[in-house]
Amino acid sequence: MKTRMTIISALALGVLSLQTAQAQQLDIQRIDVAKSNISVPGKEAIQTRVDLNPGALATNHKHPDEEIAVVLQGTLEYRIEGRKPVTLKADQSLFIPSGVPHTAKNVGDGKASELATYVVSKGVALVEPVK
Repeated sequence: MKTRMTIISALALGVLSLQTAQAQQLDIQRIDVAKSNISVPGKEAIQTRVDLNPGALATNHKHPDEEIAVVLQGTLEYRIEGRKPVTLKADQSLFIPSGVPHTAKNVGDGKASELATYVVSKGVALVEPVK
């Protein structure tokens, strides 16, 4: 009987995790805008528009190389490891160093958007979750 309850609990937890991931995907949309080779061998530039619904959180993650984020609309709070949180509005930007864990959260009343520009090594995963 304990084995059955353990299996049922594990299945319920799996469904809850999947629902949470799906809800987060609905709250955050990523649209690749541009991808281009650059003059540095083995590197490329990628631009991605990230739209966050009110209250949406891009959970703790890092990138293999540098990121420059410009807020296009709304209000976003960034938490970058080793720094104090910073809140940015439209036309404000920040630099996120290579491999530094960070989050972004829409702390405004409406949709928020950023344009993220990455200079990264070709063929490397752009986003890596951090626990």
